[in-house]
Amino acid sequence: MENSVLIYSGILLGSVFVSAISQVMLKISASRPHESAIREYANPLVVGAYALFVVSTLLTVFAYREVPLSLGPVLESTSYVYVTIFGALIFHERVTAKKLLALALIVGGICTFALLG
Repeated sequence: MENSVLIYSGILLGSVFVSAISQVMLKISASRPHESAIREYANPLVVGAYALFVVSTLLTVFAYREVPLSLGPVLESTSYVYVTIFGALIFHERVTAKKLLALALIVGGICTFALLG
């Protein structure tokens, strides 16, 4: 794999990570009580999360300059790993055997594509 593709793949992975962080921010905001319907949507967590979504989108568009279209969805599937880890660490969600198996299949698919792609 070319050096530039590796760099842009890293940018795409960073974009997916930023998107996962923004999802966590939205979930935190949704779990809090709000004084009004406007405050539910116009508060720093929600506005910040959507700003991060914009940054993530721009990074993704930039990364696709060099990342092959066949590789993009494979790298974007890492979001499942990030969200599961954040769910366990931040929201104390249980990581079941089924979730671990699913994550192992996702990571296995990513590795298979990287090696045989």
